[in-house]
Amino acid sequence: MLLIPAIDLKDGQCVRLKQGDMDQSTVFSDDPAAMARHWVEQGAQRLHLVDLNGAFAGKPKNEAAIRSILREVGDDIDVQLGGGIRDLDTIERYLDAGLRYVIIGTAAVKNPGFLQDACTAFGGHIIVGLDAKDGKVATDGWSKLTGHEVVDLARKFEDYGVEAVIYTDIGRDGMLTGINVEATVRLAQALSIPVIASGGLSGLEDIRRLCAVESEGVEGVICGRAIYSGDLDFAAAVRLVDGLGA
Repeated sequence: MLLIPAIDLKDGQCVRLKQGDMDQSTVFSDDPAAMARHWVEQGAQRLHLVDLNGAFAGKPKNEAAIRSILREVGDDIDVQLGGGIRDLDTIERYLDAGLRYVIIGTAAVKNPGFLQDACTAFGGHIIVGLDAKDGKVATDGWSKLTGHEVVDLARKFEDYGVEAVIYTDIGRDGMLTGINVEATVRLAQALSIPVIASGGLSGLEDIRRLCAVESEGVEGVICGRAIYSGDLDFAAAVRLVDGLGA
């Protein structure tokens, strides 16, 4: 089970939002590269970066901070990034800078041809991010709910060749109310590619529940607000996973 610390970037700072609301952000660090190093030292094997400004602008906005993180930890750990990635040139630039995985979210739903082209050009490096509420996919920083069923879209994107799916229950994200394990497992069972859980992680009990369903195809979990608020001791979570042999 991969425990993947999230570093959400807004105006060059490491922040956390509550339910995707840019007006409800808490700044945790003004040195994202140092924060990245901290999580590596705590035992992280992968980092999850989000360019929040980029997600809303539709183009990269925190590239300087992202590049500083890649310079700091890029050789030690896999790094994945989402937010504002809308063209192949941007993907190529980030991969050349040392990024391992690019996450395509809103653009995958609105422009499936772009996702397909990305998978063809950069096979093995593309992850799709599906944000959903009550089984329906949301786009544009969660501001718009579509009529698409998560499982249907995920199956289509699997056929394109995406490496994995990050599934976020947006009703729970940043609320510390617990991962929606049941919905995550349902999606994982419908796919042959791995699913990464996201949204609502609240503590070690969530980690135990996810480890118990890893065999269903749940590869990892994004660790966000809980590791910044202190509700989850990340190093203790890593020890728990190691102890469970997950």
